[in-house]
Amino acid sequence: MTDFATQLATDANQCADMLDMVFKAQTILAPRLGDAMRYAVLNGGKRMRAGLVLGAARLAATENDAGTYVDSRALRVAAALECLHAYSLIHDDLPAMDDAETRRGKPSCHIAFDEATAILAGDALQTLAFEILADDATHPDPVVRVTLVATLARASGLAGMAGGQMLDLQAETRDLTLAETEQMQMMKTGALIVCAATCGALVGGASSSLTNAVTTYADKLGLAFQIADDLLDYDGDSDGMGKPVGQDAIKGKASFVTLMGLEKAKNEANNLIDNAQMALAPWQDAAAYLQALAGFAVARRS
Repeated sequence: MTDFATQLATDANQCADMLDMVFKAQTILAPRLGDAMRYAVLNGGKRMRAGLVLGAARLAATENDAGTYVDSRALRVAAALECLHAYSLIHDDLPAMDDAETRRGKPSCHIAFDEATAILAGDALQTLAFEILADDATHPDPVVRVTLVATLARASGLAGMAGGQMLDLQAETRDLTLAETEQMQMMKTGALIVCAATCGALVGGASSSLTNAVTTYADKLGLAFQIADDLLDYDGDSDGMGKPVGQDAIKGKASFVTLMGLEKAKNEANNLIDNAQMALAPWQDAAAYLQALAGFAVARRS
């Protein structure tokens, strides 16, 4: 686990460096907007999605006798995913959405700046994500670049994150079944997690069998991650999490904890992680990082 923690921290730092490089290459004619974008995307965080991109790319590299070296291509994909994720968090915190004043122990973007600036920062981070993926520095093959763009677009749009957020808002005024909650969370949270892993596999040149296994792994991980989030919202520590807890109960929204019960939700999360790890078992030690990342997703306390 120590090796995993070290690698995860290294991945996070390298991704932050790539993001900084991307921002320095931008022509920023609206400095306040640029500051808000940097504030949102370089404001700490676990960088789990970046870790998924890089871990999948490293695993793919072992198939191609390329060792575990991850070049700037995978880091650019990781940076794009983090930009998209940061945009989603900015908008998620807005008064019209979750109305959250803190994120990662710091003022949310609309509190640190203002609501209009935060909306524009989210918009600009979203478009920056696609700009990064479309650049030939991300991959020399235009087919790969188009596939990366299309994969992220599907994961973040109507059938993915945005659609899931809409269903989540509607859940405040009506009760959802367990099946509906699973569908909502796989769209809102899981789609981007699957996207991160599959894009990492793609940019690393993975075989079809590995790509399928990574997709299965990430699909299970995405649902387990959200169950873990619901568990933290139920019994987590607001100081440790850097944001208020108990929000689902306050809003009367269904969660995996309220629908399944505390112990059953914990067991389901652990079972999903077991299945995620088993999907990568044929790759043995080469898959150890991604398997450890799955365990981290449910064991985390923030």
